[in-house]
Amino acid sequence: MFPRGREVILGVGGGISAYKSADLLRRLQDHGFLITVIPTRSSQNFVGSATWAALSGRPVHDDLWSDVHSIAHIDLAKRADLIIIAPTTADLLARIASGRADDLLTNVLLATTSPILLVPAMHTEMWQNAATQANVEMIRSRGITVLEPDVGRMTGEDVGAGRYPESAKIISAVEDILDHKADLRGVKVLVTAGGTREPIDPVRYLGNLSSGKQGYAVAYAAAVRGAQVTLVAANSAEPAIEGVEIIPVTTAQQMYEAVSARFDQCDVLVMSAAVADAKPSHESDEKLAKANYLSIELTPTVDILKTLSSFKDEQIMIGFAAQTGDDGIEKAREKYAAKKLDFIYLNDVSGGAIFGQERTSGLILDGKSVVAEIHECSKVTLAHKLLDLAHDKLGLPNE
Repeated sequence: MFPRGREVILGVGGGISAYKSADLLRRLQDHGFLITVIPTRSSQNFVGSATWAALSGRPVHDDLWSDVHSIAHIDLAKRADLIIIAPTTADLLARIASGRADDLLTNVLLATTSPILLVPAMHTEMWQNAATQANVEMIRSRGITVLEPDVGRMTGEDVGAGRYPESAKIISAVEDILDHKADLRGVKVLVTAGGTREPIDPVRYLGNLSSGKQGYAVAYAAAVRGAQVTLVAANSAEPAIEGVEIIPVTTAQQMYEAVSARFDQCDVLVMSAAVADAKPSHESDEKLAKANYLSIELTPTVDILKTLSSFKDEQIMIGFAAQTGDDGIEKAREKYAAKKLDFIYLNDVSGGAIFGQERTSGLILDGKSVVAEIHECSKVTLAHKLLDLAHDKLGLPNE
């Protein structure tokens, strides 16, 4: 199970600036977040549910009395890592300050234990009204973040405080609250995961113990950081990752074809799949009888990384070396050099270690030295360390 950190509820209040939240939604998606929209009934006079569904790619929740069997307000509150209400109208501020729960959005607010970010937007006189300011003070005293509205042109010709802030300002507040960084926006990351299977006959195959957990962890971590992620997955039972394109394959040849077709479009390739080194020279169309199942003639499979390295332009290539025995570092360095990698992760899989497990230990090498020693960390933590190295190698700015 991947850690939380991507689920955001976007509540939309009933102000004319509700249309600006469409841009906010898009920018949040660019930063790797998954958005569920809860519009108030009054906000739908400005922007309808169809718009929010199309932009978010998810069902829109707007009625406390729909899907009662699932207790929607509790379910939504538990899944959210952050709740943003933009715009937050004067009426919503008043209802939140008094603890009202008279629609789905305010019910979710009372049920959540996650951080809340309110983005007020209203006419200047309404923002400066003593009642509104008292409500803001009370709300902030409860640990809820209330952004100061911008100063600028309002509805009509008036100018003053109360303007809906720019999306960048809101997202900056989001990232401060969640300690989130989207430093891979615009970067295309191609990841492989799982173990290939090479068929012997219709019911048997040559395979390995790879579960795909590490590759899925890399894909998840890259998506969280705003990258455009494609995952080529071989025979893995891991759950799909929303926002990640997943291409299922079975054999080494299928994986090669899927990866090579996308290699020239990617910026980073993380080859964490366990690819079979050999396959049966002949695949039987019928199940082999026991008497004929005494030996298997093998032929090498395509060496995906080595083949792609001859086409490498400026892509960052990260490989994995699962080894046993005392000469693991030497073998990993040989693989690093032969396949023109930028980094390689070496782990010792003696006794079935690492495969199928939630944690990992090993060394990150760059060919010349040990870049980092990994001690019993989650596979998502390792994924972020590898992506940090790719980020720096690409020369990208830090968030």
